[in-house]
Amino acid sequence: MFPEDHETWNVQLFRSIDGGAAFGFPRLLKTLPELGLLVGRIISLIVAFKMLILMLFDYFLGSSFAWSADDIKPEDVGALHLIPKELSLKIVSKIEAGERFTVYVVVPMWPEGVPESASVQAILDWQKRTMEMMYKDIVQALRAKGIEDDPRNYLTFFCLGNREVKKSGEYEPSEQPDPDSDYQRAQMARRFMIYVHTKMMIVDDEYIIIGSANINQRSMDGSRDSEIAMGAYQPYHLAARQPARGQVHGFRMSLWYEHLGMLHDSFLRPESEECISKVNQIADKYWDLYSRESLERDLPGHLLRYPIGVASEGDVTELPGYEFFPDTKARILGGKADYLPPILTT
Repeated sequence: MFPEDHETWNVQLFRSIDGGAAFGFPRLLKTLPELGLLVGRIISLIVAFKMLILMLFDYFLGSSFAWSADDIKPEDVGALHLIPKELSLKIVSKIEAGERFTVYVVVPMWPEGVPESASVQAILDWQKRTMEMMYKDIVQALRAKGIEDDPRNYLTFFCLGNREVKKSGEYEPSEQPDPDSDYQRAQMARRFMIYVHTKMMIVDDEYIIIGSANINQRSMDGSRDSEIAMGAYQPYHLAARQPARGQVHGFRMSLWYEHLGMLHDSFLRPESEECISKVNQIADKYWDLYSRESLERDLPGHLLRYPIGVASEGDVTELPGYEFFPDTKARILGGKADYLPPILTT
């Protein structure tokens, strides 16, 4: 470190690995961060930081041991990594302490693949169960404190999309999509999903982790996909006595401007209820513009509400009128695929 350089960075590299590939692999979770193991570092960030987590991943599922056992045996699913449960427990601990903690999660509308396919529908079903487990934890904590509040003011999910009106003189492709296909319907409606391929987490505007790992068992298992990530912070821009205002904060603000199409004073305090209410309000409006039948002008921003509802008990439900993603025949909440073993979809 150069003491005179207040823009210096500290950077650490993380990887996924297990005892089958490394002699002396630790058995205790608390030792994982020191050895640079990815899942341990993410969990330590969730536990240690104070106010805010912003996550962008193209898969978000896990902690299946805590899912409702209504029509499945959670122990047979095997998506056991702790990250979603640690997130909801962190929010619960802050509610119990009377403090703010806010988690923003951005995922694609559906993961890579044909949205109606059995594999994608199974992944969406696991994702729905993960969200539901987290929201039920939050609802129970709010009730225990006698607080009447929307759980989306503590944990909220988004996706990205764009929609543009047709302009004079724009390019017209020589070939047309197949009739009654998702592609044709999307072209007619002038809208498309923006696929979230980022694997990134920003914590308290002071720490960022970027890499190849998703929030699923394949990435976090250690013995399946091989993953790598970089964690970084600026030691002169930590949220010790005042909010962090370094380059991580600047990057987060630029992302919000890019996808919300605007700035607001509350964005400087992303953990605040004012901020998350504002972002949810904008994302709700953009989802309405994205999904309605007609469009009068270009969509002003890309951040859309993920099209789910949260019932009073924390159950994840369909938004009224939205069983399927626009322009598709794919159910938003997914569905079980009994003939696909969970190891293929978790």
